[in-house]
Amino acid sequence: MLPTTEPPPRLLLLTTTRSYRLDDFRAAAERLGVEIVVGLDLPDALAEQWPDALPLPFGDEAEAARRIVAAAAERPWQGILSVDDSGSIVAATAAAALDLPHNDPAAAEAARDKAIMRRLLRDGGVAVPWFRQFTTADDPADVTRVAPYPCVVKPVNLNGSRGVMRADTPAELEAAIARLTRLIGRDSPEARPYLVESYLPGVEVALEGLLDNGRLIVLALFDKPDPLDGPFFEETLYVTPSRLELDTQAAITATTAAAARALGLVAGPIHAELRVNDGGVWIVEIAGRSIGGLCSRVLRFGVAASLEELILRQAAGLGLGDTTRRAGAAGVMMIPIPEAGLLRVVAGVDEAAAVPLIESIEITARLNYPLVPLPEGDSYLGFIFARGASPADVEAALRQAHACLRFTIDALLPVINVQ
Repeated sequence: MLPTTEPPPRLLLLTTTRSYRLDDFRAAAERLGVEIVVGLDLPDALAEQWPDALPLPFGDEAEAARRIVAAAAERPWQGILSVDDSGSIVAATAAAALDLPHNDPAAAEAARDKAIMRRLLRDGGVAVPWFRQFTTADDPADVTRVAPYPCVVKPVNLNGSRGVMRADTPAELEAAIARLTRLIGRDSPEARPYLVESYLPGVEVALEGLLDNGRLIVLALFDKPDPLDGPFFEETLYVTPSRLELDTQAAITATTAAAARALGLVAGPIHAELRVNDGGVWIVEIAGRSIGGLCSRVLRFGVAASLEELILRQAAGLGLGDTTRRAGAAGVMMIPIPEAGLLRVVAGVDEAAAVPLIESIEITARLNYPLVPLPEGDSYLGFIFARGASPADVEAALRQAHACLRFTIDALLPVINVQ
């Protein structure tokens, strides 16, 4: 009689057709021997273009969860993961229905909605700046009379600093509100919510971690060496390990853990953005997902395991394995978009790649396609990765490599309406 073998763990991975991360998760699943099925935010009419994916309407969370439960009746999953914020509530709702490890759907919503997040953090005793929610139907003049200065205006549910603007005066705040209204209100005639917060000075860091039954496991703490003072807040450099004092790093960890508890997050990856100043440690936001873009490629654990491998191991019930980060320093530069227009030429890539300590350069923007910078844009030109003995060496290499790159961007032609 032939010996029987257990089937591999089977996971459902929720994402969008625009995700940078899917290839890295597929590669991690292959290394682990884990089967993954991709659930895409996709209209049924386009499902034939993605024959191996499960089409799901992320905007209708109940219907998407129903389809996942129905599919699990034929072949069960061991876990359900959302690659980014777009599918986090669907993942939590479906996992709850199937009695799989999950965050409560309300916690997933709180990690995606900055207004709910601010209220829960405040009520949970976590330090938050002054904030108030408004809508695009409110008179901007009324908003400017109650806001503190300097302040920050931000949408409640966009990522990557999109739509986030600083205002130092009432006139600047009115202009920022008008600009944000054009961004978040262009697809809907209904009033849309947004936040106004007091501006938090200080240095900014990012913490990457995993929650295991509510316990925070810190995987990496990134410094952001470039100041993020506004008027927009485009992230560029991430370098780890942090150069902050150890007691400050401990306070960052404690604040992140308290924030996760306040939101009710207990399982899976988290990515937190924090500010540190004379008033202590402040949560900018905490998301129930891992780091975005291709930035996870800078992290290696144990014997060269990727961040995606740790996430999949936890979801599949395989144990976390070795979460010790690889020795030395590492960093990534998210190459900013300098101006709007059509990207025509990218030069200097070979020169940049030859800079000592540079591991790789990934240009993700497509030639002859329009570029949209922040605060309206939601992408980068690409990513530069470096690894070395110290954070200072890595930072210097990233800056040197970026200086080698040259981008030719042609202005977009104005749209002319012909009557």
